[in-house]
Amino acid sequence: MVRRPVAWVVAVVLLVEAFFIAALNWFLGVVVDRQDMSLAGLDPSTMATSSKIGGVVFGLYFALCALVAVLVAVRNRAPAGFGRVLLISVAVVHGLLGAFAWSMVGWTAFLFLMVVLGLVVLLLMTYDHEAGPQQGASGGGGGAGEGGDPDALTEPGSAAAPGVVPGAGSGGAAVPAPRTERTGEAPGGGEGARDSVSAPVTRPATTTP
Repeated sequence: MVRRPVAWVVAVVLLVEAFFIAALNWFLGVVVDRQDMSLAGLDPSTMATSSKIGGVVFGLYFALCALVAVLVAVRNRAPAGFGRVLLISVAVVHGLLGAFAWSMVGWTAFLFLMVVLGLVVLLLMTYDHEAGPQQGASGGGGGAGEGGDPDALTEPGSAAAPGVVPGAGSGGAAVPAPRTERTGEAPGGGEGARDSVSAPVTRPATTTP
């Protein structure tokens, strides 16, 4: 069972990334504000505020993804719904950040981001791989028309089909039950209709002259 350790590692790494990104963007915002820097004529206070807001937003995003990983580790179940979407999106974000880090920061940052990307993908694929055979095993049993035993027509304790006597034929096969003749039934099936056992009908004897 390597699922829970992977989920815990992903949660810790994403939480560390959330704190680091939030702290880095806040620090850059403070530096821009104190140094009165400007880029392409932008207001320094606007740049500082944008950097701080971006750091808080990205920090909360990574912290939320870390919370999803914690819930996966605690419940020991595959992420579903919004949590699964968050983990897939954070994997895509790490892929994009890795591409930028290779050209702007260096291979060490690229390697770290690729390791985190591999851990997130491993978490998703491990739960999907182990949940597949369980679903197939639970849905394998069915009736006679769904892959079950075609010889098992009725189970013990279940009512037989109307008009069929079980076990009356050779080899225990079901045979039709004998039918009784209805006589003396009023036309239309009103209140005067009643069932009676058929009696032998006598005919007058013919005499020869």
